[in-house]
Amino acid sequence: MVQYNPKDWITFIFRFHKSDTFRQLIPMMITIGIYSYVVAYLEIEYWQLSEQSHVKNITIMHGMLGFVISLLLVFRTNTAYDRWWEGRKHWGALVNNSRNLAIKLSVILKEEQDKSFFKRIIPAYASVLQKHLSDEDTAKMLFDGIDLEIDHHKHRPNQVAKILFRKIHELHLNGTISGDQLIIINNEIQSFTDICGACERIKNTPIPYSYSSFIKKFIFFYIMTLPFGYVFNLGYYVIPVVVFIFYVLASLELIAEEIEDPFGNDANDLPTEKLASNIKKHVEEIL
Repeated sequence: MVQYNPKDWITFIFRFHKSDTFRQLIPMMITIGIYSYVVAYLEIEYWQLSEQSHVKNITIMHGMLGFVISLLLVFRTNTAYDRWWEGRKHWGALVNNSRNLAIKLSVILKEEQDKSFFKRIIPAYASVLQKHLSDEDTAKMLFDGIDLEIDHHKHRPNQVAKILFRKIHELHLNGTISGDQLIIINNEIQSFTDICGACERIKNTPIPYSYSSFIKKFIFFYIMTLPFGYVFNLGYYVIPVVVFIFYVLASLELIAEEIEDPFGNDANDLPTEKLASNIKKHVEEIL
């Protein structure tokens, strides 16, 4: 995730980050510029269309469709940001619930061996979930005193959650944890799987294909028809104008594509690895 100062306007304006859409769109912007030049040359030099040509009235269509495309892009961006923010809220809940579970266990448990187990297994869930959501292969994880066997052909976070609850159940059976205490810590244990399921829902349910495809086609044909009408008013200046309009519209779509899956490795995705590291740090401090 990109760290920045939101009040530093100068840095925003003149600094280009590797995640900036400008870098990604340069090839298409050059192509659009060449296309606009060809259209302008044909209309001005080759066909020599007059001001009375009906082609000039194409701008009426752009005026009517401009409002529609702006609504579509606003809805698209808001939908993608909602997915990003929902993912952040779920990981924030995972951080808080891991702390709460560690705090409760630090008071309930008396044996140092039991505390040591949970000091490693609670952060292990966050680490495995982070790798699970980013599609990374989780290697066999070895902790001091714990042999955590991960079967890569099965749901990995569920395996860690099962190990966690099995240990809680054993402590309940031998009387270390009472029935009332088990009820107290049950919500945090259950929330781990709930958070995992919510994050999987975000990751595995993309924007419907027809909707995403329609927006891209709409932007493409909108930009491709811009030079025909505006050449009469702008002449060859239509080239930078059309390129800039394409940059703005396409950038909004690229930004939405990037943040709609917040668990990847893009520059603006959630710092899940850092959050998992913070959980490990906090749990070790508590236990």
